[in-house]
Amino acid sequence: MSKTQGNIFKVRQAVGAIVYRDNYFLLVHKTKINTQTGTETIDGEWDFVKGGIEESDESPGHAILRELREETGSTDFSIMKQFDEKIHFEFPEKMKKKIGYERQETTMFLVEFTGSKCDLASVDEEIADLQFISENEVADKLTHEDTRSFFIKKLSQQSTK
Repeated sequence: MSKTQGNIFKVRQAVGAIVYRDNYFLLVHKTKINTQTGTETIDGEWDFVKGGIEESDESPGHAILRELREETGSTDFSIMKQFDEKIHFEFPEKMKKKIGYERQETTMFLVEFTGSKCDLASVDEEIADLQFISENEVADKLTHEDTRSFFIKKLSQQSTK
């Protein structure tokens, strides 16, 4: 997807996964971002696995399975649901110029992890840590308010059992 046309910034299409195993949810600690000029270190942020949809991705479902593999090193995931509602946000001005996008629209999935937790190891240099967090701690640990609100709303409507 093209980033800009002239000075008009585009909307970044992305995917994200609320990954669960029993009553625990997988969060990643992201400490780097990819910009138009390379990788940059950022203050760490805790989030769900998320990433941009690439031109080579056949569908949002294909994109989230690729992101899960990149950020966890595992393919042991089962997509349970694609949520109709998306997470929308605008990037800060400073970030817009660095990444070439004005806003992001994230298609979210509910995903069950079916593998062994000890096999998880990110192959993405943006991710410094992976943790399974108990359900009652997730909202406090998430860095971004839009993601926190989405999780609280969807968790109250959805049982993972």
